[in-house]
Amino acid sequence: MSNLKFELNSAGVRELLKGSEIQTVLNAKASEIRSRCGNGYSQDSHVGKSRANAMVWAESFKAKRDNKKNNTLLKSVK
Repeated sequence: MSNLKFELNSAGVRELLKGSEIQTVLNAKASEIRSRCGNGYSQDSHVGKSRANAMVWAESFKAKRDNKKNNTLLKSVK
């Protein structure tokens, strides 16, 4: 075994987590999840303090009821 040690460049990691490439990947994944959920679901993304975030949520009453009854959002993430 070797005693290889490395140190992460914090600024570089932060830049990767907030970068446009990650945002593109997150938006694509959120769109995929939203399309599996059906009508009444919405998506959004934003860059937070430490990383980019994407979210999908039930917007209409019918979608909220569907998600509560069938756990649609959780099942769509798989």
